Parts: sequence; structure tokens; C-alpha cells
Amino acid sequence: MSDSSPLPPVLLHPEAELARDALSTPLLSRAARLARWAGPDTRVDAGGGLVDEQLPAAAEVLGLSGDEAAAYASEAWRVAVDTGLVEVVDEEAGTVTTGEDLALLTAGSPHDVLSVWLGALETVLADASVPDLDDLVDAMNPGQGDGEADFSALDWDPEAEAEFLDGVLGNLYLLTVSGDGTGDSPVPLPALAASVIVPSDMGEPTNAVLEQVSDAMMRLDDQFRLLEPAGLVAYQPVDEALMADTEEEPPAPLDETDVARYGMVRLTPLGLYGLRARLLEAGVEAPAVGDLADKGADALLDGTATFPPTAARAETEQWLARREPLAAARELLAAARGLDSGGPLRRLLCQQALSLVGTEAEPALREVLDDPELGGLARVWLTERGAPDVPAPSEDLVFWLTVDTVAAQLAAEGNSDELRDLVAGLAQQHGGFFAAAWRVDHPATADVLEAMGRLHPDKRIAKEARKAAFKARSQQGG
Repeated sequence: MSDSSPLPPVLLHPEAELARDALSTPLLSRAARLARWAGPDTRVDAGGGLVDEQLPAAAEVLGLSGDEAAAYASEAWRVAVDTGLVEVVDEEAGTVTTGEDLALLTAGSPHDVLSVWLGALETVLADASVPDLDDLVDAMNPGQGDGEADFSALDWDPEAEAEFLDGVLGNLYLLTVSGDGTGDSPVPLPALAASVIVPSDMGEPTNAVLEQVSDAMMRLDDQFRLLEPAGLVAYQPVDEALMADTEEEPPAPLDETDVARYGMVRLTPLGLYGLRARLLEAGVEAPAVGDLADKGADALLDGTATFPPTAARAETEQWLARREPLAAARELLAAARGLDSGGPLRRLLCQQALSLVGTEAEPALREVLDDPELGGLARVWLTERGAPDVPAPSEDLVFWLTVDTVAAQLAAEGNSDELRDLVAGLAQQHGGFFAAAWRVDHPATADVLEAMGRLHPDKRIAKEARKAAFKARSQQGG
């Protein structure tokens, strides 16, 4: 995430659903309960935290017990104050009142609820960057009498620690949206730690680097345990048996069960929303599916060119849902025209979009049957739907469409296995393919033939393709 290129789009859940998720998180629900509990007798210290005497009562309101009850109650109160659910009336007297934002949780819009949750998230992220409280107390130097923390003794850089956590969460977001954008697959904690520790150009990590990864895993284990109640992540902690004997080398992961013992984490739908909001706030281009729904067909085809298949389909479905089928088909076909280098991929994406349109769009496809760029895909669409009276394509149109299709696949996938199979199939089905293909009047003819020569597994046929590519480039004056 170090470059400025846009991230793949994320497929977000509806805001109403995300708001319900936010309200049900332990972090926000506890803060809201304490905000409703607070009254004239509630007292806070100079920092706005509940005084120690009232923590047991707050824990009881939250139904908490045990050694951590007071700490959880204190955290919930701090979230309530930070998010405006509670307001300090008189700092000197330590009195509080219900904050205006508390009403947003019941009477506000889903967006209002999510805004409050984002404020709570910032609080817990700040807490996650702070070292263990016992270590922090040890770092205080009471001998000087100033009560200031000696961060050098603690070996803790607050800014660096926050940047580390931001980097980890950024990588987790990127790993999530680089798949299908839904975040359904958990990420092993060792892989996530390595993604921010191991240099990308390092082959076999050194022992020193592996030790850093191990240390990072333990830090992340503590941090994700804190972040899970906020609803940001779903987390399976590191198996405590692995931490019990730190002298023993952990066994090499053999299967999914072993990997899971080292911790597994995934962003929740709410977490995806929250991290995207933080990325946008930081000036990172982090698109979401639906951003193109109100744009023109040209923006849709250009924008989805870099989308993963699931996100591209979802974006297209949202775009189509706002338009009448016939008008949408005409707009898509008009945007697909062009002999520039991006034209083949636009036509492929147009064809995929039109596959989602019903028979109401048939007139638009018949209107372009004689179009040299669109006539081929129009025939395919009509034939697949069993439309009558579809004119047979000329041989020239068949070859032009073939070159256009391969060029689109090259632009979309590069040298993929699917493209290798397509190339092999074309040469097998048409014995004189290369003798005719080099004459095709398409800007990408030479590039396509060169790619076929590079991809075809048969050396003789590959040589034919390269010869044809040379003829095509000579014909085009290149």
C-alpha cells in the first residue's frame, strides 16, 4: 500500500445492515448502556474517566464480573466520552450528562450510527497501540517526580507503533479486497505479520527476520484480541500451548488445522467499512462497488477493467438496476466502440454486461449487426437467446472477432491458462488460421499473433504464428 495506485473495489454490505452490526458490538453497546446509566451522581476524574469508586457499579450494569470487569467498564466509559455519548459538564466537579450523540443510536440514520461507531473504533485503535499496562507503569520514573513515561526504557515509540498497526490493517484490507472483496477467507497471522516485516525482495528470510515476525505475531495477537470486541475483525487467537514453551521451535505447519493454531484473522463486513473509511480519510483511493452506478457506460467499462470478476459483476448489476434494459444496452454498445488499445477489453466487458440484460434489449443488438466492431458480439448475444433471423457472419467478421477476443483476454488476464487453451483451440479448429489471420484489419492483429506464438505448446504451430505476426506487422507498416 505504499504506492498511490487505487485499491481493488470492496463489496460493502448495506449501511442499514452495517449499522445493526455496529450497535451489537460489545464495544459500542457497552458504551451506550453506560451513557444511559450515567446520572447526576456519576463522577469522573480529570481525564474524563470514571472514578475508581464507580467502576464496580459500571461493571455490574454491563453484567461483567471477574478480574477484567473494571478494565472493560473503564474502556466502555472512555468510548462513551470519546464518541459524545456522554459529555463532561464540569471538569472541576467531575459531573457529566448525556451527550447529544446518544440519540443518534436510536433515532439517527444508519450513517449516523456508523459515524459514532467510527469514533469508537479510533479509541480502541489508539488503545491497541499502547503496550501492556504493567510495562507502562514500570516505564514511569517516579524518582524524577515529574510522572513522565520513559519511552526509551519501554522500547516503545507511540508513533511507530500506530504506524505498524495501520500497516498491518492496510495489508489485511488489501488481501481481502484483492480476492473477491467479501472478506470471507481468514488470513493466517504468520502471513500477515510477514507481510509487514519481510522485505518483498528477500528470498529465504534470515533468522533475525523470522524472530521479528514471531515478535510481531505476539503483538498482533494482543492487538486483535482488543479489536475483536469493536467488530473490526473476527479473530482466532494463537494457541496458548504454543506460547507456553517459547524455548521449543514451533512445528512447521502441515495442514490448515496446524496453521490455524498460529492465529487466523479476517475483517468483518463492518471492519471492511471501517478501514475503507479510514483509508479515504487518509487520502487513499479506495473504491467500493456501486461507485460507478450513477456514471456513464464509458466510466463503467473503463472502471471495471481492473476489477476482480465478482466485483465487476456486482458493479455492473448495480449499474443496470438504475436503467431501462434497452437504453442501457444502447449506451453500453456505444461506449464499447473504438480501435484504441483499450477497445478489445471494453467490448469484452460490454459483452459480459449485456449477458445480464434480458430480451428487452434485442432491438439495440440488431441495430449494430452491420457494425464492423460490434456486429460479432451482437450475433453472439442474439444466438445465445435463440433470436430468429440472425444473419450468419462473414469470414472476415469471424476472424476480426477472434483477434478482438484474444486481444481482450490478453489485456484482462495476460498469459493465463485459459488463454493458452483458447489459443490451442483456435489453431486446432482452423487449419489455415494463421494464413488468413495476419490479413485481419485490426490494430491488435500482430500483437495477438505474437502472443499465440509465445503461448502455443506446439513448436511448429508457434513458429507459424510468429511468421504470421511478422507479416501482419509488415502490412501495418510496423
